Amino acid sequence: MAKTPSPCIDVCTFKRGGHCIGCSMTKAQKSLFKSLKKETHRQGFVQMLVAQQAQLGSYSHWAPQYLRKCARKKVTPIAAITGPA
Repeated sequence: MAKTPSPCIDVCTFKRGGHCIGCSMTKAQKSLFKSLKKETHRQGFVQMLVAQQAQLGSYSHWAPQYLRKCARKKVTPIAAITGPA
């Protein structure tokens, strides 16, 4: 089974109070995601990030980009991105 890919969508411009305008991660969160080895932790991180994006607002561009990334890597995205099955 392939690992959940990083939520990064290769924008990497840290404005918005230290949050990336592409994915909403901070530099510390980017480092943290790279250290996560367990799949459940990686999926939980992405769920947290979706909630963070909802709170910050203006991240509707992220989900379609991340879904394409998951498709390229042949990984089923978490339900928080795709909605209920």
